Amino acid sequence: MIIDKENIASHNQNNLDQHNLRFDFTANSLIQKGVDVDTIIKKVSDFQVAIPSWALGAGGTRFGRFSYYGEPGTLEQKIEDVGLIHALTQSAGAISLHIPWDVPEDAEKIKSLTKSLGLQFDAMNSNTFQDQPNQEHSYKYGSLCSTDDNARQQAIQHNIDVIKLGEQLGSKSLTVWLADGSSFPGQNNFQTVLKNTQDSLKQIYAELPEDWKLFIEYKPYEPYFYSTVIQDWGTSFMLANECGPKAYTLVDLGHHLPNTNIEQIVATLMLKGKLGGFHFNDSKYGDDDLTVGSIKPYSLFLIFNELVYGMENNPQNPYPAWMIDASHNLKDPMEDLMQSLEAINSAYAKALLVDQKALREAQRNHDVTLCQEILQEAYLTDVRPLLEKARVLNGGAINPLQTYRQMDVRNKLVDERGKHSMATGL
Repeated sequence: MIIDKENIASHNQNNLDQHNLRFDFTANSLIQKGVDVDTIIKKVSDFQVAIPSWALGAGGTRFGRFSYYGEPGTLEQKIEDVGLIHALTQSAGAISLHIPWDVPEDAEKIKSLTKSLGLQFDAMNSNTFQDQPNQEHSYKYGSLCSTDDNARQQAIQHNIDVIKLGEQLGSKSLTVWLADGSSFPGQNNFQTVLKNTQDSLKQIYAELPEDWKLFIEYKPYEPYFYSTVIQDWGTSFMLANECGPKAYTLVDLGHHLPNTNIEQIVATLMLKGKLGGFHFNDSKYGDDDLTVGSIKPYSLFLIFNELVYGMENNPQNPYPAWMIDASHNLKDPMEDLMQSLEAINSAYAKALLVDQKALREAQRNHDVTLCQEILQEAYLTDVRPLLEKARVLNGGAINPLQTYRQMDVRNKLVDERGKHSMATGL
């Protein structure tokens, strides 16, 4: 199924008058405050967030998985679903693959399909957190950290194979997330498993093409609950420094203990030039993988405030790779992803509205009240008309979710794929 711009434009007609009224009011209000509205719209228009291939199907819990029907059963169908989301939102211009869940039979054919939908390949993701069918050595007690040399070399080779596949597809980065850890005191020697992981990452790093990056993800707990080898940003940062200048820390919003100050982590990493990637989701308790902005929208805004500041003031840090990493257990995954994209773009636009010059002055004067007022002024601004304008200018839908439902996309996918199709890799 393909949604063309003419079809979207036709649906936009019903909302165009109301959009123009909302936009004119918002734009004029911001212009009176000295805001360059056109620049903000341009930045929002250019902002692209990758969709992971595993996010197009229904997720699951430890107790069950409930399909949403019409799931993409092949890699081609996953790419087509991202193409549908991008056509409507104009902000999901990349797809991130997880290997071995998404190994293409014909790399050139997959590249051609992706390009035809206006997409490109984001970071490649390796999988050593579970055993695959016919795998010779188990990762039950660790992969890159393993004290079993055979299992460790197998995990290293898998990552190298993922890099080679990514080269064929046009990707430029590898994300490594490890489930390695322990659930009981004394199970692992902390120094041994950390040294093994460091050595393994160095071997993988040595195989990176010159123009590639290595992203090292961290997580404080789960699936193990006593320790994880790469448990926090500091450990990831240390490992990235040990590997070299092409290695970076990747921040996942769900991979933090409750009440962690994520915006401070972001600021520190960007100052040091080591924030490579960012995975968006939301949570109430831990790594809940909920819709972005559904639980802590103000925290998301504060994080983006630091991201915007870093992108403007830290040239030593590369432009981060953005991706949504969520699990869709109750909602239509495509609807959930569109809601997440709206929340991400909204937080970004609001952060762009922060009067950084006034904020720096208030900070220098220790005017704590004014500092809060400046942030609140931006956060409480309704930026939805600006996001709508950005989409319209790029040929997207004024209201992507409404248009998706009006076009009855999910039922058409069910008709096309069958009710009980199931996405691979979940």
